[in-house]
Amino acid sequence: MEKASIRIDGIRIEVPKDSTVLQAARSIGINIPTLCYLEGVNKTGACRMCLVEIEGERGLQTSCTLPVKEGMSVITRSRRIREARKENMRLILANHNSDCLSCSKNTNCELQSLCEDLGMSGELMRMQGHRPVDDRSPSIVRDPSKCILCGRCIAVCKNVQGIGVLSMAERGQDTEILPAFGNSFEEAPCIFCGQCINVCPTAALTEKSEIDKVWEALENDDLHVVVQVAPAVRAALGEEFGMPIGTSVKGLMYTSLRMLGFDKVFDTNFAADLTILEEGTELLDRIKSGGKLPMITSCSPGWIRYIEIYHPDLLEHVSSCKSPQQMMGSVLKTYYAQLNGLDPRKIFSVSVMPCTAKKYEASKEEMAGGHGRDVDAVLTTRELARMIKEASLDFAALEPSATDEIFGDYTGAAVIFGATGGVMEAAIRTVADILEGAEIEEIDYEAVRGLEGVKEASVDVGGLTVKVAVAHGTNNARKLLELIREGKADYHFIEVMACPGGCVNGGGQPYISPFDKEKFNVNQLRAEALYKEDAELMLRKSHQNPSVQKLYRDFLGKPGSHKAHALLHTSYRKRNQF
Repeated sequence: MEKASIRIDGIRIEVPKDSTVLQAARSIGINIPTLCYLEGVNKTGACRMCLVEIEGERGLQTSCTLPVKEGMSVITRSRRIREARKENMRLILANHNSDCLSCSKNTNCELQSLCEDLGMSGELMRMQGHRPVDDRSPSIVRDPSKCILCGRCIAVCKNVQGIGVLSMAERGQDTEILPAFGNSFEEAPCIFCGQCINVCPTAALTEKSEIDKVWEALENDDLHVVVQVAPAVRAALGEEFGMPIGTSVKGLMYTSLRMLGFDKVFDTNFAADLTILEEGTELLDRIKSGGKLPMITSCSPGWIRYIEIYHPDLLEHVSSCKSPQQMMGSVLKTYYAQLNGLDPRKIFSVSVMPCTAKKYEASKEEMAGGHGRDVDAVLTTRELARMIKEASLDFAALEPSATDEIFGDYTGAAVIFGATGGVMEAAIRTVADILEGAEIEEIDYEAVRGLEGVKEASVDVGGLTVKVAVAHGTNNARKLLELIREGKADYHFIEVMACPGGCVNGGGQPYISPFDKEKFNVNQLRAEALYKEDAELMLRKSHQNPSVQKLYRDFLGKPGSHKAHALLHTSYRKRNQF
């Protein structure tokens, strides 16, 4: 690779010629501040925080957009630069809501941190200006009074997810970032994936909190409050308490939930195993009966909303299975209620998810029956962390514990649902055994693992070559959908997750600053925690889960039965692009 020799603050270095000054500085430990920059996604120089001097040139320049040039000499910390950054920050603060103490991003806000780094923390009190909050959607709250117009949300929605719901509107002091046509998120063709929340440096975009709703239920003696926790949560929750990225905290997590007052603590992994039996049966039925192929997974509600809005002509390809969250909710309001002599209307079912779209999913009219709503409230990983802190629990010092009986039992196949390719690998483990008519020992299907946007694999079992594909992020999903539409998708089964990296990178996971994302492969580290747990478990195939077997034996009959369809399956419909 061709190199350029430059000097930064007197230090001579060689860097690739296609580097920016910002990248060159960071490569030697000089962290030029930024607010709008996102590596590989957004580099507009809009925030003007990354200003630098170039010897021989008059004006200051934005280092995130400035390419290196042979022989250039860069200054990053002169008085002129420091004062320019402070003045630009004052302009940002002049229109920013100053209610930091009640803000969900307090102490975890990039704007707040940068003010401190610039020696301007006292000036936070000058913040002023309030605009109406948009909290009408079930998943995302937009507070324009906290928006600094960095454009990150626009960039990630357009460039990563390939949707482009957000854009700048108006001019000057009236400039605002809005969903399409100036609508509320509720009315926009948004899929509620929450990736915009993950990149927002302030709290201009947050999940719609259900913390108060859950506290109220926990304090209601007339309610039996149960909770389920998704697999990806255990690999990220510890980050909220200072633990390294990718630390699995399942035992501490179970204990904390019990100490918060939940009557029973279960694991969504149980329903992930259940999903594989229903989904695998549906796939085999389609293959044998000439049904619509390829069949596409239905676990990700952001993905489901995406195809319902943007590609409704392909809905026949989607599995009719509810997601694990909704399957668990349905089973708890029926089978669990029956086992324990409980009135389903007195069961308050809570889920803890890495995903903001799960809030939307739980609110859908299709996700309710004679037992009421499958799931009554959805907390993100971040919300659970807030509840633990509100309860003054010393999370790291808790004694680890296990889940409660039956609905906390799971296999390794369920754990890996949280990583892109995990649902596919879990399904292959079970489908391969069914087709082969025996327990296959080699069950680590490496071809569907990893962070490539689209992955393909073929598995030869039982005289059949099963062809599969995996996509994460809706921009990658769109590529596979176009192949299906053109008749070029020679697959039996496709896994799609709306979020890049899968659920480990869901819109409700702990916030990681862009600078830390450059230093750590966050998605990989979180996924490794899940694969490690899978490898350590004795049972690693969904159909081996004895509690799921009991559920079928005592209640559902068999996978794909009439009762299973009534409780565990759903339907889809075209949704307007608004």
